[in-house]
Amino acid sequence: MRILTPSLLLLSCFVLGGMMFKSMAPTQCPTLLSDDSIFVLTGDVRRIPFAMRKLRQYPDADLYIIGAGVQGSYEMAKKVKIESESKSTYENALAIKEIVKRAGLDRIVIITTEDHMNRALYLIKQEIPQSEVIACTVPLTGMPVTKRLERWLIEYVKYIATMFGIKEG
Repeated sequence: MRILTPSLLLLSCFVLGGMMFKSMAPTQCPTLLSDDSIFVLTGDVRRIPFAMRKLRQYPDADLYIIGAGVQGSYEMAKKVKIESESKSTYENALAIKEIVKRAGLDRIVIITTEDHMNRALYLIKQEIPQSEVIACTVPLTGMPVTKRLERWLIEYVKYIATMFGIKEG
């Protein structure tokens, strides 16, 4: 019974924390400013098309595609800048930091999926605390519930690791 009680308490805290993690994630994309700098993190097939739709809505915005695996041509290419060296969310945050510093940006918009947003925002805000960071969330539509739950669980565990200082992985 002594072993069961701490284990049950730990499991309860993990589950409660996971529910809070999901409920704290931004769920929508607010109205953007016409000249915002938009950063889309690669890694999910929904993100870049979503960002391209935002660019059509805000044609004066700059769009930065951040991360490995960027392929294809993008309309409005003169407004699209591609960074393809970073291979993790932490490396994405470092790449964004360099771009923000070089361009002198004080406000940026981050586009990523809803399950990934909490950790991405945490890492990016750690690197550029002086900049305003706006979350623009891509919904996980058209995905089976079990797959969504799996993705949320993986991101929650990664978030916990990040809180303990493990930024890569």
